[in-house]
Order: sequence, then structure tokens, then C-alpha cells
Amino acid sequence: MKNIYNVLKGPCLTEKAALLHETEKKVVFKVNPDSNKIAIKQAVEKMFPVKVKNVRVANMHGKQKRVGRFTGFRNDWKKAYVTLSEGQISFADEL
Repeated sequence: MKNIYNVLKGPCLTEKAALLHETEKKVVFKVNPDSNKIAIKQAVEKMFPVKVKNVRVANMHGKQKRVGRFTGFRNDWKKAYVTLSEGQISFADEL
């Protein structure tokens, strides 16, 4: 992953992500399924003026969806939980 815009796809805006941001200073991103923790950490530190303490990733399976009598699946995707270092000003308000 050379381009940081290929690694980070966007923020994951859910109630769980908002609660994690308020209580534990974690920010949740949707990321490229091929990216690893090191690439995610480098991309966040280059894109935003913060230091990353820890990165955890979760592979999310696509949900089954129906349209009439036809069934299919959404694409699988990857989610990254980024923990900011102590004393870092959060950038999630900009998202």
C-alpha cells in the first residue's frame, strides 16, 4: 500500500464508534481489505496530525440481502480501531 488514500476508505460512523471515541479515544475507519496494521498506522499519521498508539483490525463479513426472490451478498470489508496516544487532540470532530 503506497498511497494513503488507498488504505483509508472513510470513517465508520456508528453509535459504537461514537461511544469508543468519547470513552477510550479510539477512532474507527473502514479500510482496504488488503491493508495491514502498519500501513493503517502510517496512513493515519500522515493524513492527520496525531500519533497512533495501537491499531486493531476486524474483518467484517458481507450481509445477505434479497431483492424479490433473488438473494446475494454484500462485499466483505475490513474495519480498523485506531487508538490515539495520550495527549493527542482528537481529529474525529473534523470527520
